[in-house]
Amino acid sequence: MTNLLTRIFIGKNKDPRDPKVRGKYAALGGITGIILNVLLFAGKLTMGLIAHSVAIIADAFNNISDAGSSVVALIGFRLANKPVDKEHPLGHGRLEYVTGFIVDMLIILVGFELLTSSADKIMHPQTPTVGIATLIILGAAILVKVWLFFFYGKIAKTINSTPLKAAAFDSLTDCIATTLVLVSSVVARVWGWRIDGYAGILVAVFILFTGIKAAKETIDLLLGSPPDPDFIKQIYAFTKDYPRIIGIHDVMVHDYGPGRQIVSFHAEVNSEEDINIAHEEVDRMERDMHERFGCIVTIHLDPLVMNDPLVNEMHDAAVKAAKSVDERFSIHDFRMTIGETNVNVIFDLLLPTDCKMEAEEAENRVAEKIQEYKPNCFCVIKVERPFI
Repeated sequence: MTNLLTRIFIGKNKDPRDPKVRGKYAALGGITGIILNVLLFAGKLTMGLIAHSVAIIADAFNNISDAGSSVVALIGFRLANKPVDKEHPLGHGRLEYVTGFIVDMLIILVGFELLTSSADKIMHPQTPTVGIATLIILGAAILVKVWLFFFYGKIAKTINSTPLKAAAFDSLTDCIATTLVLVSSVVARVWGWRIDGYAGILVAVFILFTGIKAAKETIDLLLGSPPDPDFIKQIYAFTKDYPRIIGIHDVMVHDYGPGRQIVSFHAEVNSEEDINIAHEEVDRMERDMHERFGCIVTIHLDPLVMNDPLVNEMHDAAVKAAKSVDERFSIHDFRMTIGETNVNVIFDLLLPTDCKMEAEEAENRVAEKIQEYKPNCFCVIKVERPFI
């Protein structure tokens, strides 16, 4: 069914990097979710009112909140695709995250409201009258939500959409919630036990859990979360195809919304290379990466001395000193100047993100180790932590 809908509504061009195609995918996911959730809401609400079941009514309002979330997400996609303007030179892509956060807040509000009504039902219990039609609708709702889980998940993966990933997870928790309602309805029909309010509490807890988890993920995106590790691996692998590039470091990824990433890093080249030729290769790599990954790329050129025995010896001493303090330490941007009495070694010391050692302590300990190996060295060390 998903493939059929994609063929009908997306067309032949299915490239998710194309903003128009991405918008079509988002519209397909949002509109499908709205239609199905409205139908589920109508069916569950009708049966919940007939059966006097707060759990079924709670589950119905969960579906209408999902439909509302799809509406807000659709608006977010449209706003996020607005072209750049004077006030927003990097586009409006992060509006997708903002509307996603609004959706998360709506889900949490619905969860609190259903929690209150379910608690009231426990205090004032009433045995629901559950018929076969109600059980059939609940069973059908579970099957619909299972399909929506896979449907949302496939589209979210295709266009890398945070709101649709959240919708997929929400559909999965809806399956569990509706299953609880179905069980409570069967129990009421067969044994007459009044556990309806307790089932409503569980449904509300699932809704709250979903909303809070999604809100945390959206806040992380707005604050600045680490890029996808696979994306970073692809960048490193991509640069190996350029023979003049010895290595890269200081990789940074700035996220301004899906499909709006700015990547920057330092590329090391042999200092004996013609600067014009090296610069031409870096320019070509920037263009190739833009075409391959669809992101804006800025590369800083770092000349690296390769064939000076003294520089190589001092570089190895600095690496050895850093590793002796912490095996995870690494260095880059190594340079050396020779004075009348001292040798000045200058480099950046990279500490892992989870390293508890303060920058000043790390700098001093590595400098001391280097001076143990080479007493006449004066160290100029800049301590950094990775952005990936």
